[in-house]
Amino acid sequence: MKPFERKAIAALQGDRAGHGEGLSRNIGLFALTCFGVGSTVGAGIFVLTGTVAAQHSGPAVALSFLIASVVCLLAGLCYAELAAMMPVTGSAYSYSHASMGEAAAWMVGWCLLLEYLFSGTLVAIGWSAYFQSALHDLGVGLPALFTQAPFALSPHRNLVATGAIVDLPAVLLTLFCTTLLLRGTEFSARVNNIIVVAKIGAMLLVVVTGFAFVDRANWTPFIPDNTGVFGRFGWSGVMQGAGVLFFAYVGFDAVSTLAQEVRNPQRTVPRALLASVGVTTLLYMLVGLVITGLVSYRLLDVADPVYVALNSVGAGLVWTKVIVGFVAIAGLISVLLVTLLGQVRIFYAMGRDGLLPAAFTRVRAASHTPQIGTLVTGAIAALAAGLLPLSLLGELISIGTLFVFVTVAVSVIILRRREPQAARPFRVPLYPWTPVLSIAACLYLMWTLPGDTWVRLLFWLVIGGAVYILYGLRRRRRMG
Repeated sequence: MKPFERKAIAALQGDRAGHGEGLSRNIGLFALTCFGVGSTVGAGIFVLTGTVAAQHSGPAVALSFLIASVVCLLAGLCYAELAAMMPVTGSAYSYSHASMGEAAAWMVGWCLLLEYLFSGTLVAIGWSAYFQSALHDLGVGLPALFTQAPFALSPHRNLVATGAIVDLPAVLLTLFCTTLLLRGTEFSARVNNIIVVAKIGAMLLVVVTGFAFVDRANWTPFIPDNTGVFGRFGWSGVMQGAGVLFFAYVGFDAVSTLAQEVRNPQRTVPRALLASVGVTTLLYMLVGLVITGLVSYRLLDVADPVYVALNSVGAGLVWTKVIVGFVAIAGLISVLLVTLLGQVRIFYAMGRDGLLPAAFTRVRAASHTPQIGTLVTGAIAALAAGLLPLSLLGELISIGTLFVFVTVAVSVIILRRREPQAARPFRVPLYPWTPVLSIAACLYLMWTLPGDTWVRLLFWLVIGGAVYILYGLRRRRRMG
């Protein structure tokens, strides 16, 4: 196959029937929606809310969430059409392979590596912070050398040494989730369902009990004045905050990576995609309002902002704080589970197409799980979780995710033109305006992100292009 040769939709359906033999089709609508919500309601609300409020939008973090959710909904409608057309594993990688060719698909897969692996890393770091806070409340302290990354991002956006060796709790959690995934998707789904129900309950508890202690003075001004720097408060801060928080919606993309393991995927996947966006948007906005009402946004630039906000009230919310602390610790596990699972399925699709070693497609018969892909994904994520700083990851994940969403909307337009007769169980409403607006909105949010984030994205894409030329393309030619 040549770099710009597209993969026929019929061939993808053949992959679904042939290469997917070891993947069991046992996920229903509730479980799939829980996968989406489980991956989405996590780091965005438990970790990044405070960072965005303190650095970009102030109390208007709720508006940043709303803007990000609208952009996410536009992208979700595009995903729904393609997932119903091509209910195969691989998500945006497979869609771009059918619309733009192998080289574009590789680069999308390379950006999905940013989206899934590094988002899992960020979740593990956030979990580590909540875990340490809970231990601190019990009078237990862990050595600083083993509880944070050896590098941090300075105010001048340079990497500086922290003096630590490794964030060991983050590493151990990642390895634990990898072990759960090796038990199989069905087992992981049962664990995830329980955690998601508890997590939504805890977020509703924060909203219901927290509103009674809100100090409305903390919401004034709702949008703080701009400091003279683009993205530091004012409307530019609200928009840049939406760009950073876009990471919080990465979970709904994971829904489409599981299409090959879903019962009746043409109907189930679109419904689960849209339900995930709706549930998470409502929770995000309400919780964002509550925590910025409980404490000044200036004090929320921490890895555990919900815990800090509840702690500021004192005895009034002591039980809510205990419950939320426990659920945050358990809830972030479900996020990490789904992000790691999504990356394993991306590796599976790329191995299926010959761009990665065939070992990534070998499914363990007992658990119906790609064992090598799971082990490799877990090892890389654990290493990154132990070494990389939190603030750097959020921006990188957001810009990589937005780039992928642009390619999904472009794929809808291309396939509508090239494959007008293809069966579309779900069609994007208001075509072509919906995909066009999705492209424009994603590009705008990318533009609002800091310039050095663009530099890092371009550097990442250059590395990905080199890997494709030196390994992927040669491997495909040997196989062809």
